[in-house]
Amino acid sequence: MVAPVTSYRQVLAAPGMAPLLGVSLVARVAITADVMALTMYIVLGLHMSYAAAGGVAAAMTAGMALGGPLAGRMVDRRGPRIVLLVTAAAQVVFWLGVPALPYGILLPAAGAAGLLMVPAQLVTRQAITATTTAGQRRAAFALESVQGELSYMVGPPIAILCASQLSSGVVAWGVGAAIAAGGVGIALLNPPLRADSEIDAGPAGRPRLREWMGPRMIAVLVMAFGTTMLLSGTDLAIVATLKAVGQVSWAAVVVAVYGASSVVGGLVYGALSRPLSTWLLLGLLGLATIPAGLAPGWAWLCVAGVGAGLLTAPTLSAVADAVSRLAPAGVRGVATGLQSSALSAGFALGSPIVGGTIDAWVPVGGFAVAGLAGLVTALTGYLLSRRPPAQHRPSPSAPGPAEPPALESCTAAVRPTM
Repeated sequence: MVAPVTSYRQVLAAPGMAPLLGVSLVARVAITADVMALTMYIVLGLHMSYAAAGGVAAAMTAGMALGGPLAGRMVDRRGPRIVLLVTAAAQVVFWLGVPALPYGILLPAAGAAGLLMVPAQLVTRQAITATTTAGQRRAAFALESVQGELSYMVGPPIAILCASQLSSGVVAWGVGAAIAAGGVGIALLNPPLRADSEIDAGPAGRPRLREWMGPRMIAVLVMAFGTTMLLSGTDLAIVATLKAVGQVSWAAVVVAVYGASSVVGGLVYGALSRPLSTWLLLGLLGLATIPAGLAPGWAWLCVAGVGAGLLTAPTLSAVADAVSRLAPAGVRGVATGLQSSALSAGFALGSPIVGGTIDAWVPVGGFAVAGLAGLVTALTGYLLSRRPPAQHRPSPSAPGPAEPPALESCTAAVRPTM
């Protein structure tokens, strides 16, 4: 038991890592609560339907999906501080105005706010890559995935609780203030996004898209999409299954078991001596999800949730680690932004696809479709990762001796571990 403690201790001892993870957690908790805060405002404050609230949530999610690569590109070119401060200011303007905006204006404004969301996750992942060694990186990304899981466990419930006790407009202000505070806090820390050996050499340090967007990177993005499609579909299937047996009040307990198991799984995975392939973790997650539809009640759903939950954070951690290894330093922000977009797209599409299956069939079909989404994208990722990378003429400024080891480590992140 000494090795895992030492490993995480070494990660947290990296310069600036502990305060970065702490401030980033504040921002991410608030960001995961933003959709719920808007939902509570539209339903309780404007007295409109949940469908109307869903439209605003979809607009913000779409904005975030589109804004990820744009924010990453700006971070690559201008550095994190200016991007964080500009997006934090945009969030202040939006959230201060929420209680005064009619629905017709709130809908496009939410899309713009998503487009200009504070890139806390993006900057944190880049800083992890820059400030940790190759041996520490898997443990560091495991901590980052656990941080994300904690955000989803804490953020939305806090928004619901506060909205039930306070004005929904005040809750919107609080969420906006927390998002902005997190962005400003990370900007003040100004974490390095390049290691000393990755100093950008001007335009030549930013390779063209076709030079790094190969089959292996596409494989990782496909698996990122499949992972969150599975997770969002699972959340809906849990509610539908429990509603069918008259136990919907236990949904929060089941979701909490899933989340707690994911935290444990992420910490265990980060402490392993050898990594597991991303496609293998996602495939196992899909296989563990499908049988959950056979659970007769909340207790058995909790049992099923332990198995699937233990694989959730490790899968997300493996995705982030693979992107960090495959992306050249000069475009790591764009690559991380594309990862965020793939994750957001999976969340956005998972619920309606699984929901349609549940409406047309039975709740058990929700878990089946969610699990199959994981299996199909895992198989797709495996097949793409087996394809040889395209050969490109090296850039004159690229350091020749360092290229082969980097390529080898990137390949190992998504190819089967023997």
